[in-house]
Amino acid sequence: MALHLSLLLLLLIFDRLSAVRHVSVQTGGSITFPCHYDLNHINHVKYWCKGLGWDVCLYVVRTDHPKSSGKTSISDDINKRIFTVTMTDLTSWDSNTYRCVVEINRGPDIMIQWFYLSVTPGTPELYVEQQEVTGVEGRSITVCCYYSNSGDMKWCRMGGNCVSGFSGTLNGTSVTLTRTSDANNRKVLTVTMSGLKMENTDWYWCRVGELEMPVHITVSQQTATQRTSKMTSTTQDPTPQQPSASPTAEPVQTDNTSQGAEGNMEEVHQRSVKVLLISLGMLVVVTAGILVTWKMWRRHKDNKAKDQITNNSVSADPEQDITYSTVTHTRETAPQQQDPFPEADDDVTYSTVSLQHKTQLKGQTKVKLFY
Repeated sequence: MALHLSLLLLLLIFDRLSAVRHVSVQTGGSITFPCHYDLNHINHVKYWCKGLGWDVCLYVVRTDHPKSSGKTSISDDINKRIFTVTMTDLTSWDSNTYRCVVEINRGPDIMIQWFYLSVTPGTPELYVEQQEVTGVEGRSITVCCYYSNSGDMKWCRMGGNCVSGFSGTLNGTSVTLTRTSDANNRKVLTVTMSGLKMENTDWYWCRVGELEMPVHITVSQQTATQRTSKMTSTTQDPTPQQPSASPTAEPVQTDNTSQGAEGNMEEVHQRSVKVLLISLGMLVVVTAGILVTWKMWRRHKDNKAKDQITNNSVSADPEQDITYSTVTHTRETAPQQQDPFPEADDDVTYSTVSLQHKTQLKGQTKVKLFY
């Protein structure tokens, strides 16, 4: 029975140790550890303890008291459900195993994460120059992880997925991993996150082999100045890149003759189109002018004809005589008598002619004709 309990305890310890995050920091440096907890533990006390087992895990700082102790401080963000522990001015005496723990009243406490901190006088095998990186929504950020060890390289979101290899996505954001060396011959794992979103704000882990380094990404909204600058940069024509004059680069031949001929043909085509458009425009203007002129001429001619008819029918010369004539035809009703003229019916026609001036009466003549 005791043997079974010992084996079970060894398996439990091995499982716990396999989940330990190894972090290396240079002497005199500082580091911040993030610890994420469940929604049910928001109102619980969290603490940071030092030691390998439960019996020898000593309190260092707690979210109730003390919140700071010497070079170590703790803070709890209940909105993001993350409490962080910051250790500064590290020495070799600080190298040890640490744990993030949630205190459970009337029950066993819950260990969230297990860390092993190694403080070295030389350059750490894995480190970053800044643990806090700020980006702007819609743009990109770059994190440089310097390493000297070997192993698989990953970029992981705390409590989420990882990107390994050369590229991938985390929560819809593009991630690329590039392995290079800088001017000081340091090996660099460059992590680039493109198309940042507000929800990308979180803790991430840069991992090379067994070593890890926490990095916090903060994404902020674009300001009016940043939006204007982005719009200006996208509307400007890009500056053509000149070929580099590298002594080892092979010369690139270009067919300038064919390019020049194509350019001339395009220029001739553009000129032809412009001439055609100008000619069509002039034709439209001339046609409109002719129609307007013809319409005005027709209107003038019609008005002139109307005026001439009115003058002929109404106007008269003031010196011209006007003759008025009245003719009455009356049938004879008297008894027929012998007429020397052989007419079948005898009719009498009376006629009166009056000659007058338009302004004054010059004379009047009446003539009666009897037939």
